[in-house]
Parts: sequence; structure tokens; C-alpha cells
Amino acid sequence: MKRKRIFLAINLPEDIKAQLFSVQNKWPDLPARWTKKENLHITLVFLGYILDDELLRVCGATERVALRHKPFDIFLKQISYGPPQKIPPRMVWAEGERSPALAALSKDLEQSLADEVRFSSDGGSTDSPRDKSFSPHVTLARIRAWDWRSIESEERPEVDEPINISFYVSSIEVMESDLKRGGPEYVVLQSFNLAGKS
Repeated sequence: MKRKRIFLAINLPEDIKAQLFSVQNKWPDLPARWTKKENLHITLVFLGYILDDELLRVCGATERVALRHKPFDIFLKQISYGPPQKIPPRMVWAEGERSPALAALSKDLEQSLADEVRFSSDGGSTDSPRDKSFSPHVTLARIRAWDWRSIESEERPEVDEPINISFYVSSIEVMESDLKRGGPEYVVLQSFNLAGKS
């Protein structure tokens, strides 16, 4: 039986994707694979490979969680290497302000989905929330470590730029990741509106 590679995410508005995608022009010599514009997102929970019957339960649980949470804003403030202090860096990302609302949503999803399917809560993703002080990240590029090490330290591009980008989060999506030679392709399988009441 075929399994699908699934994660839950917040997709960015098209104008925000365009703003973030354009920054790659600032660092043309950076040894990195830049994320396709259509793939820019914030990961909430990475589930990995799951079966169709598990996917149905995941969608049901995700819908129930969405109805418990109100829409909120996310503020992106900095483009930098990540994770902090890691050499060579693994990626270039847009880092956001700490978001208790986002952390609460992700924690609720993880706890609810744990009853439906076995998964790793971080899935190897640096975007997965850890606690109430979680800062959201949008992965803009993945560094090619071998090429990075071959560049003299003083010649390595500096990536450290303040930004002021905000957007409204009103839904969460169940996404499928199809790994292909040219990079992953993401498909929205289900979208659920946030509609929590005070």
C-alpha cells in the first residue's frame, strides 16, 4: 500500500512569497539551493510517510484543532543563516517574532495527531515549534555544505538583513510532499479555516 509524505503547514500569501523569493538576488554567489516561490511555508508538524486511512484521521483531527484556534498575525523580522551558531549553516531563513498563538496551535496539533498516527514531532525540521517562545521560520534556501567549506571564511557572503513583513493566518493546510530530482513538489490536500471562539 502506497504511503504519502505528509506535513501540516501555514502557506504564505502570494505577495509575501514574492517578497521573500526576491531576496535570493541579493546573494547570487551563495552556495545554496533556493526554495521555489510556490513552496515557501511555515511547517507546523511533519508527519512523514503515512497510509491513506491514517491520512483521513489526520485530516479529521486537524479540522477539529483548527476550530479551537482563532486567526492570528505572524511578523517576520530578519533574514539570516540558521540554525544559530551552526557552522556550516544549514539554511537561509526568514525568522519571525515569537508567537504564542503559533506555538499553541502546533502543540495542539501534535497532541491531537499523536492519537491518530505515530510520527516524529519535529521530523528533522528546524521549523517545528518547541515551546511557547517559539519563533516561526520560513526556509528560503538550503546551504550546500561542501561548497560552503571550500570558500575562504572571509569571502563567505554575509546574510543578515532586517525585514518588516507581516501576514494574517486564517487557515492551516494538510500538505503532501512529493520528492523529485528537481526538488520537492508540495500539494495542498486539505485546507481548514481557523475559527476558534473566545
